[in-house]
Amino acid sequence: QVQLVESGGGLVQPGGSLRLSCAASGRIFSINVMAWYRQAPGKQRELVATATSGGRTNYADSVKGRFTISRDNAKNTVSLQMNSLKPEDTAAYYCNLDQALRQYWGQGTQVTVSS
Repeated sequence: QVQLVESGGGLVQPGGSLRLSCAASGRIFSINVMAWYRQAPGKQRELVATATSGGRTNYADSVKGRFTISRDNAKNTVSLQMNSLKPEDTAAYYCNLDQALRQYWGQGTQVTVSS
């Protein structure tokens, strides 16, 4: 099995920054995709950013230019650097690992952007 643990969430003012981290453990394959999703109350869960083990990254249009996803394949970790945060970024953020035919999820970490 695979376990994912997120950290780094919190309360931040608009324009501020946060860095989320996710550590994966268990049986991790060499080829996989790690991603960050978020879900605000009353809204559908949305894909924020993805990073393949080969180094390709993609971002949702709403965060492009503000967020940066990075991963360390040797440590099986993925991070999300969030800059210029906006109130609409407020959500529970979830780490995701996609490998073989299954997806694995972390427990989520809350990000609140408010003044």
